[in-house]
Amino acid sequence: MESTVVFRTHFVQNRLMGVDLSKVGERERLPARREPHWQRLRLGCFVGYRPSKRRGRGTWIARIYDEDAGKYRLKCLGDFGSLPGNEIFAAVKKETERLAELVEAGGELRPHIDTVEDACRDYAKSRPEASHRFRRYVYSDPIAKVRLAKLRRRHTKEWRDRLQALPALVSRSKRGTRVYRKRAASTINRDMAIFRAALAKFLAVGAPNSEAAWQEPLKSIRNANGRRTLYLDRPQRRRLLEMIDAEGEPFVRALCLLPLRPGALASMTAGEFDARTSELTIGKDKAGSARRIKLPEAAADLFARETKDKLPHAPLFMRDNGKAWDSQSWRKPIAAAVAAAGLPEGATAYTLRHSTITDLVTAGLPLLTIAQISGTSAEMIERHYGHLSSRAAVEALSKLAL
Repeated sequence: MESTVVFRTHFVQNRLMGVDLSKVGERERLPARREPHWQRLRLGCFVGYRPSKRRGRGTWIARIYDEDAGKYRLKCLGDFGSLPGNEIFAAVKKETERLAELVEAGGELRPHIDTVEDACRDYAKSRPEASHRFRRYVYSDPIAKVRLAKLRRRHTKEWRDRLQALPALVSRSKRGTRVYRKRAASTINRDMAIFRAALAKFLAVGAPNSEAAWQEPLKSIRNANGRRTLYLDRPQRRRLLEMIDAEGEPFVRALCLLPLRPGALASMTAGEFDARTSELTIGKDKAGSARRIKLPEAAADLFARETKDKLPHAPLFMRDNGKAWDSQSWRKPIAAAVAAAGLPEGATAYTLRHSTITDLVTAGLPLLTIAQISGTSAEMIERHYGHLSSRAAVEALSKLAL
């Protein structure tokens, strides 16, 4: 009730004073205070402006009346630092009216997001990978406390420099000396891409080559993704399956049969496989939207065995403790099996995905089809595996010659 009275008091004062927030000169003469200076756009829809105490650009706020809830909704819009002063009010008015239409239609405004950390935590709510990266590289970093309205190019540039300087941990063994290496460019790109996506959800792109262009230091490093060269042929994969323990064998066998990301396979539930049609729905994946693929006979038989008598929400590939597999639980058994089978050092769960894609490309399957099955783009398949297509063509021609 008190906040409503304060709002009405300041609104009446602004109206009596004839405040026009669309005029740059009038905005610059407004005194700095906690309560914004308000201007009514229409009934139940107001634009607020809070001048900066340091006489820099102030912050804009939208205030919209929600009839269903019987109260006003507030939304911080930032300082619109990428726009010239005489264009800001039009952009603020447009955004406020858009939010008013959303509220009036029964929608909800996003929760108040003030700092970089707020934006990252909101973005990571439904994205476990993003949450993991932000805990390591954002929340404990000075950039976390920077207000979104004040985020500038220098902030993201300094964050990127600190990220690049961090060494990557090679050995996570609790016993013995830990081994570190220089952080790979491809790893830096993945960290920056997720961070950039979180900020872009709440911030408009800043004007290029200006201090407001927060996004520019977060551009990907070019040519960072080299070709994946470690390949396990089918006899090697069979040896791996012979050496893997009984608990991990079904999960690793599935990786040998399908070109799926290990994380996507581990997150699947029994209900995502339809034994009647041998179709598998892949929902939680880096690729984004869900996709449905038809499984070959060997894979369909494996999935049918693993889903038998399981509830739809149970893990499709279940560990002995009833939990789903994850990167921490599959790393050790696969590493032990790789060593026992005498396979190349460095072979991992992801090597199996690469090896399966390599086989499909070499067999002459269209790159677009492989991309759809594996959950990536045809461009990425062409970039990493395109050199194999010509080899497949040569082999096919040689067979015809025989």
